[in-house]
Amino acid sequence: MGLAPRSFVLPDLFSYCQYPLRTNVHCASVARASEDWLLKDANFTAKRQAAFRRLHAGELTAMCYPNADATRLRDVADFLNFLFTLDDWSDEFSDQDTVGLAGNVMGAFWDPVGFTTQKAAGKLAKSFSGRFRGTAGLGCTRRFIETMDLFFRAVAQQARDRARGDVPSLEEYIALRMDTSGCKPCFALIEYAAGIDLPDEVMAHPAIRALEEAANSHISWSNDIFSYDVEQARGDTHNMVEVVMRRHDFSLQAAVDYVGDLTNASIARFESIRRSLPCWGEKIDKDVTLYVQGLQDWMVGALQWSFDSARYFGNDGAAVKQHRVVILRPRMSATGRDQPNDALVHNRWAQFLMRCACIPTRVPRPGGSCPTSSPSHSFTRTWNDA
Repeated sequence: MGLAPRSFVLPDLFSYCQYPLRTNVHCASVARASEDWLLKDANFTAKRQAAFRRLHAGELTAMCYPNADATRLRDVADFLNFLFTLDDWSDEFSDQDTVGLAGNVMGAFWDPVGFTTQKAAGKLAKSFSGRFRGTAGLGCTRRFIETMDLFFRAVAQQARDRARGDVPSLEEYIALRMDTSGCKPCFALIEYAAGIDLPDEVMAHPAIRALEEAANSHISWSNDIFSYDVEQARGDTHNMVEVVMRRHDFSLQAAVDYVGDLTNASIARFESIRRSLPCWGEKIDKDVTLYVQGLQDWMVGALQWSFDSARYFGNDGAAVKQHRVVILRPRMSATGRDQPNDALVHNRWAQFLMRCACIPTRVPRPGGSCPTSSPSHSFTRTWNDA
């Protein structure tokens, strides 16, 4: 048996995603205020607060909603900070705890005035939802709430898979990831940020659905590549790279390249669909243009933010973006500590690869048998912690 890989090379995603990157002029003030808002109720430890400050979700918001006014940008930034927190909490919860979390948050989204709770998640949800529902259109509001429900259903399934050590098929994973990504409610907020409320028949049109699917795919698959190192270190298998490796017996680099190909293909698909959009009349067409622009902003904004944030590459985002080599973290033991001596090996290997990085050749797409897996994740938090 060969040695386990210690690194991989990121695919070239920026050459395919050449949309202009724009940043909202209200970024700095809104980003800091939104962080303060979440930290006031989130009950984070000092260590987690420091990590949260390095997330820079406010900056992501500013790149994905560059034309929003300061008030709506702040509302959306609050949601994105909250969404990342929900994502982190759900990664540590069992499926039953995830259901409890969902009930608390969705109760606040459905009735921000009448719903009462002392849970941090519920209080944060009430604060955001009260502002959002005050000015959002009816269609936008319904789409946001419905897609948040889909998000929670999907992360509960993810928690069940994690508890059993199950790795879904590629087809099952793709269907689940379209909801666990959290992109769908963020897309609903494109309407909110732009002050529009598209008709249901427009939003249900196959062309609009296909554009959303292409944008969601680009964001989700690129995120799976960028987050793979963090997730493999903690034994998380909800990642397309891991699914392709486990289910189709691909090497790490081959799996990364395959997911990169899917990511880049989504850009071509997005542009092809955009060129064939139907006409709904001058007013609606103008609003559709704003919405499609918002999907585009999300793709390029999320791509750039992944290297600006410390979430995936720590302080090395700029360097990793340049040389595209990702050095794998040591696997965490059941106690949450690095495996013995791995940190020293990791550092020496990193220094070597920074000097000698090379790009591997491509291999065929997945196909083959599906090896089994065993449980590798233990839950560190419960619903009572949120």
